[in-house]
Amino acid sequence: MRISTSNGLIFCAIFVSLLLTGCAGHDMHAMHKQMLQTPTATTGSIRMFHTPDVTLINQERMPVKLTEVLSDERPVLLQFVYATCTTICPVLSAGFSSLQEKLSEEAVETRFISITIDPEHDNPEILKRYLAKYDAQPGWDFLTGSKKDIDQVMRAFDSYVSNKMSHKPLTFIKVPGESKWLRLNGLMGTQELYNEFRRIHPK
Repeated sequence: MRISTSNGLIFCAIFVSLLLTGCAGHDMHAMHKQMLQTPTATTGSIRMFHTPDVTLINQERMPVKLTEVLSDERPVLLQFVYATCTTICPVLSAGFSSLQEKLSEEAVETRFISITIDPEHDNPEILKRYLAKYDAQPGWDFLTGSKKDIDQVMRAFDSYVSNKMSHKPLTFIKVPGESKWLRLNGLMGTQELYNEFRRIHPK
């Protein structure tokens, strides 16, 4: 089943309502559910990040040299998610899907990079099915690799967590021609993500 991306905010609202009717008891996703129930304003800062020299694998089992893809002259967006996440990852990924739709023809010239933080589970076949669920268009790659390499990338982007269920809702937008990125922390609707993208990449 593909997820509709016509309105990111509606998607978030529906998603929260489903979470509120979920199972009770001890829940490792409690922090993320609380985040969805009581969303706070997205915070953003321009940060310098140095991409580690690692080679990951995309959903087509093709090797991807990360330093090359993240230094692309085209606009680049980056998120850390994982396929079995049921809380913030679907919202983050729906944001990518909605932004691709909103950018229309411009999306072809924009790189969307999702990197799994659960590489021991997320093999290329799983990544491919995940992208299909979000109606991913050309230009969106989902990467996996060794846990050592993934951890190195997460640390490089100040995103490392020892427990995948504790990860933050981060989206990174690369500043053109530099090693600087806009680091956004928070769950955003389609228009807010689009506005942040335009702040770095004016039309």
